[in-house]
Amino acid sequence: MNKIALGTWNTPLENLPRLAVALGLNAEDLWIKRDDLSSLGGGGNKIRKLEYSCAKAVEQGATTLVTVGAAQSNHARLTAAAGAKLGLNVELVLAGQAPEHPTGNIVLDGLFGAKLHWLGDADDGQLEQAAQQRIQDLQQQGITASFIPFGGSNAYAAQGYVDCAKELKQQAEHIDHVVVALGSGGTMAGLVHELGADLVYGVHTGAVTDPENRVRNLLADMQSSDYSDTIRVRLDQVGDGYSALTEPVKEALRLIAQYEGIVLDPIYTGRAFAGLVAAVRDGTIQKGQKTIFLHTGGLPGFFGHLDVVQYATSLSRV
Repeated sequence: MNKIALGTWNTPLENLPRLAVALGLNAEDLWIKRDDLSSLGGGGNKIRKLEYSCAKAVEQGATTLVTVGAAQSNHARLTAAAGAKLGLNVELVLAGQAPEHPTGNIVLDGLFGAKLHWLGDADDGQLEQAAQQRIQDLQQQGITASFIPFGGSNAYAAQGYVDCAKELKQQAEHIDHVVVALGSGGTMAGLVHELGADLVYGVHTGAVTDPENRVRNLLADMQSSDYSDTIRVRLDQVGDGYSALTEPVKEALRLIAQYEGIVLDPIYTGRAFAGLVAAVRDGTIQKGQKTIFLHTGGLPGFFGHLDVVQYATSLSRV
């Protein structure tokens, strides 16, 4: 598979000793893989996938990338950044309405030069249908456009997280758990494909309705056969829905910020770390086990969620 260079690799693997002890682990048990420091467009896990998706689009002669997402989509923001770097036009089909006062990722979408199409109250299928229609419209104008799926996740792009898993093998001699946010599934599928299902612990974020089957289907496509191994997925961190800020996520954001000076976002990495904390407390992750948290980015989205901004502001010391 061909890929095109968009990020800065290898990303660091860092120890979180103060936080580990606060959670009841040994200081050397807890580590963080900093895929938020992957250079392009504010960083994040989608860059690894876009290296493959964009290479394929360029090979096919595309001059425009079209993708879909939620209003504060990290994937949409990084697709816009990748297009800017490669000299490709980018069109984003987003759920929701154009905000009167843009924040977070939406601000950066515009800064990178993307064209935004707002679809209102639309689900993933409706977003994709609209994106495919837009591609047909562009083709009628003589423009070759390439569709990149929700979250950038397909079997081809998931190879980016096979690459990440190989980095982890070089950086850590022994791993017991790799904890990762489970959204569109490609990140987890790539990790499982290389590391095995026993090591990877996905925390459902509410981005899709059937996360386990999504990962399983991606793995089946990657290996061209059914995938039968048990996949480790934690389902209890969604709360009232994808965009809701839950109490466990508030705690997770505060803990990692105040013990290690690291910022997570409230939708993906915040939920994933809340799942890690819950796994320590219920004994799924135990003292003496080397646990790696995959930081998949999302910092711009932090500032796009009013609830989390208000929560963070409430913690200010007078």
